[in-house]
Amino acid sequence: MTGTNRNAENRRTTIYDIAQLSSASPSAVSAILNGSWKKRRIAKATAERVIEIAEREGYARNLQASALRRERSNVIGMIMPKYDNRYFGAIAEQFEARARQRGLFPIITCTERDPDLEVEAAREMIGYRVEHVIATGATDPDRIARTCAAAGVRTLNLDLPGREAPSVISDNYAGARELTALILDRVGTDNGPLLFVGGRAADHNTGARIRGFRDEHAERGIELPDSHVLTCGYASEKARKALDDLDFELPGALFVNSTISLEGVVRWLRANKRRTLFGCFDWDPFAALLEDNVGMVRQDVSAMVSAIFDRLDTPLDDREEVRVPCILCHPGETDGDGAS
Repeated sequence: MTGTNRNAENRRTTIYDIAQLSSASPSAVSAILNGSWKKRRIAKATAERVIEIAEREGYARNLQASALRRERSNVIGMIMPKYDNRYFGAIAEQFEARARQRGLFPIITCTERDPDLEVEAAREMIGYRVEHVIATGATDPDRIARTCAAAGVRTLNLDLPGREAPSVISDNYAGARELTALILDRVGTDNGPLLFVGGRAADHNTGARIRGFRDEHAERGIELPDSHVLTCGYASEKARKALDDLDFELPGALFVNSTISLEGVVRWLRANKRRTLFGCFDWDPFAALLEDNVGMVRQDVSAMVSAIFDRLDTPLDDREEVRVPCILCHPGETDGDGAS
């Protein structure tokens, strides 16, 4: 039976089909396709012939079935909240690269910050016998950890911390203080407090950034009214509306909590023919070139993902929280991993 006929019958190519086409035994074909043919002392010419036929016939190994026959699946999963900025895109790219370096097959799913979707995704990954689940920016990381623990699967938290698994996060507090200090130095303390725009007050990361923002004002003896912290969400339109709703004069400079919010801020400033200095806890190469940009905080994605993979083999009762320092980028700098 030819490959064309099998395709016409809409039947998946099997090891036995490849064995027949290559004149090799099914066990030899299996060894060649799983990479153990050298240990079996199978001739290189035979291996090359089998691989060529497998590629030509569109053979795809059934990873789930294969995993059931092995002690390890070599699959690692990541739950991702969004793909809407450079930060999460950079995390996904680094995750895939590091996984393959360790001989692991990476799978990623986006859950749109929906806690029910997060758990559903974790259960699906468990069904494919993933060895680890990395919960990135999860809204309820502990629920994911409990779901995975019940199936004997290890979880680790990235970007947002949890109480029931190791966590690797940015040092949001220190990064926010540094950025606030930079903006205040540029605008001058005589011009009053800055305006904080973007994020959700209940979010761990936003909360830490607000503390850093407040503490730097307090350190300089600058009174910061609650009205100067606009936790309006991340969406650009929400940032625009928050600025529209101000009942006081726009301050001399802004602390913007993400590049998503920054888009709305810039649109509002242009629409109202206003100019003001700003800094952003987020990094983007184009936003870094804007004329009124004082500086941006870039989260060190490479260091964060490295720290996660360093902890794959730590004891199961490990609950360590690792805080990775952020990088303060000055105007015109265009080298970086991404943004959050």
